[in-house]
Amino acid sequence: MRFATWNVNSLKVRLPQVLQWLADTGVEVLCLQELKMDQDVFPLAEIEAAGYRAAWFGQKTYNGVAILVRAPLEMTDVVAGIPGYGDEQRRVIAATVDGVRVICGYFVNGEAVDSPKYPYKLEWLSKLEGYVAAELAKHPNLLLLGDYNIAPEDRDVYDPDGWREQVLCSTPERDAFRRLIALGLSDSFRLFNQEEKQYSWWDYRQMMFRRNKGVRIDHILVSGALKPRAQACEIDKAPRKWERPSDHTPVVLTLAD
Repeated sequence: MRFATWNVNSLKVRLPQVLQWLADTGVEVLCLQELKMDQDVFPLAEIEAAGYRAAWFGQKTYNGVAILVRAPLEMTDVVAGIPGYGDEQRRVIAATVDGVRVICGYFVNGEAVDSPKYPYKLEWLSKLEGYVAAELAKHPNLLLLGDYNIAPEDRDVYDPDGWREQVLCSTPERDAFRRLIALGLSDSFRLFNQEEKQYSWWDYRQMMFRRNKGVRIDHILVSGALKPRAQACEIDKAPRKWERPSDHTPVVLTLAD
C-alpha cells in the first residue's frame, strides 16, 4: 500500500497532472497541499471519475489540503484543522485509512527569519507537535505527510552554506522537526536513502531543476508501530519534468500489508 505527498501549487492548474499521475501509479493514498481553491470548487467529480474518494479543506488563493483515497478504500474520522487552535489558514486535514491515521499538512513557510510570518511558523509548529502527540496516543499507526517547509539537515540543501540559518534551514525550524521525530516518528525517506543531492523542491528560476539545485522539504514521517512495515520511500521526479509543473514533486512511501 502506497502513501504519497505532493504540493501541487494550485490544484486548478495541476489537476490534469494529478489525474495523470494517479492513473500512472495507482497510488492508494495521496495527500495534496496548496490547493489554492475554495471549499466549494474542489473538483470532486473529476477525482471520483478517476476512482478516488476525497476529503479536503480548501481556501481561496492560498493554502488548502486534501486526502485522496483510491476506492474501495474509505476514510473515517476526518478532522480538518488543528483542534483547539484558531488558525485562519487551512493547512491540516486528517483521516483514518485502512487502520492508518493519515495527517496531511501544509506547514507554514515563514518567508524569512526576520519576517513577521516567522514567529507564526514557530507557533504553528508547536501547535502541530501537540496535535500529533495526541493523535499518536490514540492512533499508534500514524503517518505525518506534507510540505514541511523544513530541510532537516545540511545534506537536504544544495548549498548548505548559502542557506545556513535562512528560512527552511534555521535552527529553530530544524529543532521543531527533531521534536516531531522525538515523539516516536522516523523520516521514512532516510530509512532507505542516505545519498546526498536528493531533493523534492526546485525553484522555477535559473533552471534550478535541470541543475538539481533544490531542497528536500517534503516528508513522510512514520510512527514506530508502522516502521517495520515500511518497504521503500522514493522521490518521484517525473512530474517535475512535465509541462507547467508544480515546483514540488511527489514523495511516495510503500508499506507492507
